[in-house]
Amino acid sequence: MEIYLDTANVDEIREAVDWGVISGVTTNPTLIAKESGRDFHEIIKEICGLVQGPVSAEAVSLDVEGILREARELAALNPHIVIKIPVTENGLAAVKVLSSEGIRTNVTLVFSPLQALLAARAGATYVSPFIGRIDDTGQDGSDVLADIMDIFRNYQLETKVIAASIRHPRHVLEAARLGADIATVPFKVLKTMFRHPLTDHGIERFLADWEKVIKG
Repeated sequence: MEIYLDTANVDEIREAVDWGVISGVTTNPTLIAKESGRDFHEIIKEICGLVQGPVSAEAVSLDVEGILREARELAALNPHIVIKIPVTENGLAAVKVLSSEGIRTNVTLVFSPLQALLAARAGATYVSPFIGRIDDTGQDGSDVLADIMDIFRNYQLETKVIAASIRHPRHVLEAARLGADIATVPFKVLKTMFRHPLTDHGIERFLADWEKVIKG
């Protein structure tokens, strides 16, 4: 399973790239808004230069022509860019056109297996079920992800599944167990994935033993 970073913070992306563990980045209008004072297109281009992998940038128009206009403009900025489009009738109509033009898409705000199936049939490159937000409703986001993975395997659909709205490392573990192609995680969650108390204890013990060796 590949790991993407869910952020628009260039400093976080640069640090995660140095760790060698991320393959792409996803952004959204909320994340972009946090990087106030900077041009949207400049942020996206800088991110593409850092990660050298798929970078999802969202089209915010709701009509087909508006989505297509934004998507083509964004795609022209860098070949790594993937267009995020919500799973609506107009959104999927735009996905069909963009797919025929060779522009990659990430259908987002997916909360059911049937939405994911429709996105795949429309030609989406990626589909993003929001498992954390599903959990918020009292439904199990992992169950929805499991259904999506079963359907996609049953029919050998080429669309890749991105487990999104990740809230904690357990979500990442569940996504990996279920066979998701990608998990896109916030920087804080990614850092937590490195941590284990036994690792910290082991390092402390090794260092203490090494001090004894040095001191003879």
